[in-house]
Amino acid sequence: MTICQLPPSVALITRRSLLIPATTMGSQITASSLPQLLEHDTCVKLAGIDVDGILRGKLVSKKKFLSIAEAGFGFCSVIFGWDMHDQTYLKELKVSNAENGYRDILAIPDLSTFRRVPWEDNVPFFLVNFFDPETKKPIAPCSRGLLKTQLDKVHAKGYGAMAGAEYEFYTFRNPNSDSASPAGFLLQNPPHQLPSLTEGMFGYSLNRPVHNKDWYYDVYNTCARFSCDIEGWHTESGPGVYEAALEFGEVADMADRASLFKYVVKSVGINHGITPCFMAKPKQGLPGNSGHMHISIVDGDGKNLLARDTTDPDAKWNDIAALSDLGRHFLAGLLEGLPDIMPMLAPTVNSYKRLVENFWAPVTVSWGLEHRAASIRLISPPTSKPGATRFEVRTPGADSNPHFVLAAILGCGWRGVEKKLEIPCPPLALGQDTGGAGDVGERLAKSLKEATARFMRKDSIAREIFGDDFVDHFGGTRENEVRLFDEAVTDWEMKRYIETV
Repeated sequence: MTICQLPPSVALITRRSLLIPATTMGSQITASSLPQLLEHDTCVKLAGIDVDGILRGKLVSKKKFLSIAEAGFGFCSVIFGWDMHDQTYLKELKVSNAENGYRDILAIPDLSTFRRVPWEDNVPFFLVNFFDPETKKPIAPCSRGLLKTQLDKVHAKGYGAMAGAEYEFYTFRNPNSDSASPAGFLLQNPPHQLPSLTEGMFGYSLNRPVHNKDWYYDVYNTCARFSCDIEGWHTESGPGVYEAALEFGEVADMADRASLFKYVVKSVGINHGITPCFMAKPKQGLPGNSGHMHISIVDGDGKNLLARDTTDPDAKWNDIAALSDLGRHFLAGLLEGLPDIMPMLAPTVNSYKRLVENFWAPVTVSWGLEHRAASIRLISPPTSKPGATRFEVRTPGADSNPHFVLAAILGCGWRGVEKKLEIPCPPLALGQDTGGAGDVGERLAKSLKEATARFMRKDSIAREIFGDDFVDHFGGTRENEVRLFDEAVTDWEMKRYIETV
């Protein structure tokens, strides 16, 4: 294996004796071209994405796949009726429940998502979309369908949206060399006692990756071969913490690649006895894992529509002097909607352990030019080129579903454009932090329970943007998560109270 693979535009993906240029993958594939494309294959892997951003799928024979490639096939709806540990929700939800028998929903492969899984003998791989079998409309909690609905609003104006994703994650070493299975050694070893891949705080280190260079380069190269290319890849500040910035691209494709990036990292880790952890806050007293998203709007020719043609000398704040009117409305929509869509950005109980003061994580409705303490960092001239003007939404954690995050960003931002909203608060001054005395911006929810209540309330912006069916379903899944946590007895409680009370 070479240290750095060629970019996807010129890379070759090998399947036994078959060489397929990466440029033939994606939009050029049609149902009629599938028999030739899969000529040397015997099976196909299919996967959809549940509300937690987890890939759920199966392996099917080539014969089966060719018969359902256009019309789709039945997929048990229970993946929307149970949680991430396959326990059915305590409160049954509309899409999938005992009353409807956890009926099948319609799964249709998206041929444009074609890839080959390099760590599984290059088996063909496709993502699927989920539809109601009767109405043929996307089901409310379908991750890819929800993002498409928001993107369609932008497309209706002849515009497009571009995005970039950055993920931080901790890595832990398997202390039992006899078993590389994460499930096995997590059962044998308390998770909080697993040794980190490297120790100490050493962000952007050139030396630390050398200690595990086979894994380090395997992740990078496998991402390239699986068409979820990494743009930047380095150590972050924390024991065994790494950060990957994925290649910038079209929003829907970016969301897919972000989901598949986690799949790659976890799969490659198995072969190296390494378990990656995308929890928002794995370790008390250390920084958490962020999942920052960058977003921009472009016209049909690819021109950045957030950039102003000429600097506005009369701008209300210098921070937005180079930001277009459309960009200002988009920013206003993000700021106004942020408190109402928090479960989509911070979906777990653990998410809110990251969103605390003094840990480089945003905790208020806030923004600023090149301000890394704000929830929304504006990147524009004079610190960048006009064509690179964008918003970095810094609230999401690495535990979030990238399709929901980008749908929330687009939905809120575009609502601001349609309503011509005005930016509701001044920018943070350089050096001004968002923590402490509540002197800047509205404090975002401190818990999943609080965030979910606001998300689900009758007049929430989330309901306005996404509709009742989605809010009731996803909100119901978050209520389930909160209830399970409320009933749990934690190690902290045992340690604190076992002897003293």
